[in-house]
Amino acid sequence: MKTYFLEQLISSPHTSSTDTVPVELASCVLTIGNFDGVHLGHQAMLAQVREIAHTQNLGAAVMIFEPQPREFFAPAKAPARLTNLAEKQALLAEYDVETLIVAGFDTEFRSLSAQAFADILAKRLNVKALVLGDDFRFGHDRTGDSQFLRDYGLDVTNLHTVTDNNTDSDSIDTIDNDAARISSTRVRDLLLAGDLQAANRLLGRDYAITGVVVRGDQIGRTIDFPTANIDLQRIKPALHGIFAVDVVSLDDNGNVIADGLTELATDGHKGVAGLRPHSLFGTANIGKRPSVDKGDDWRLEVHFPQLQADLYGLNLHVRFLHFLHGERRYDGLEALKTGINQDVADLLEWRNHQI
Repeated sequence: MKTYFLEQLISSPHTSSTDTVPVELASCVLTIGNFDGVHLGHQAMLAQVREIAHTQNLGAAVMIFEPQPREFFAPAKAPARLTNLAEKQALLAEYDVETLIVAGFDTEFRSLSAQAFADILAKRLNVKALVLGDDFRFGHDRTGDSQFLRDYGLDVTNLHTVTDNNTDSDSIDTIDNDAARISSTRVRDLLLAGDLQAANRLLGRDYAITGVVVRGDQIGRTIDFPTANIDLQRIKPALHGIFAVDVVSLDDNGNVIADGLTELATDGHKGVAGLRPHSLFGTANIGKRPSVDKGDDWRLEVHFPQLQADLYGLNLHVRFLHFLHGERRYDGLEALKTGINQDVADLLEWRNHQI
């Protein structure tokens, strides 16, 4: 999959020809949206794009926004991210998207009229057909919709809302008595409630976060529970609390490195095997760490029982397996150590019942 930023594909009056070389895309079918989570509803859109692309001998393309619009308008009130940009790229590539266009959502972009945006689609991005949700609207005046694009001369297919009852996926049944829209909002609500099983069924896969291990406060080392501090690359995460996880190390292409973590172990401390090949079991805290008074600093920290290794700089894929409880405030580091010790014991016991 090739990824382009929109400014690479259009001529900007604010950018000289020496700053960027415009790229000309092959004729394509395009779908547009945030695609946060790439859940079963999104997957249905992608399947429709691929079908039309195959039938009409066109490329399959997706346009997403960075930041997501609500993050631009009100960052503090924006919904938690299910997936950052890198995670979206990896997931969209899995569904045979050939071209990803990242539109920088800024003042200039949001000021585009519906006519100007349609011109970009047809004249700069070489869009021949679109697959859109039935509620899709665009343009600074919100006058753009599917009918506007049809009147403009583009072929538009509207995909009706995907619910628990009308998805074609075998991985989901009716979760509620009434059909409910599969949406990023609903996945967020389930994750926040710790209901991983229901969230995973809407996603069509296990929820996971990928990120690089960076240096943290190293408080865990002082209480004998060292952790890998994983860069979240989002304003705030979609789930909070204490979890069982299994973790694999990824190479630069996003592929799992065979035994990538155990090979780094020292002094025979190789950790506890995870529940998938080449993984290690871990206990994760994701949240604001109220016991150490770090304010609004969101962190994902993973402790690997029985592992001794230097993990800095590794790109880790953290799969969330089981929710234990929400974050708790402990009175002092000794109480925190006692609480973590109990959490690790409880999660190891859970793990032992899975194998």
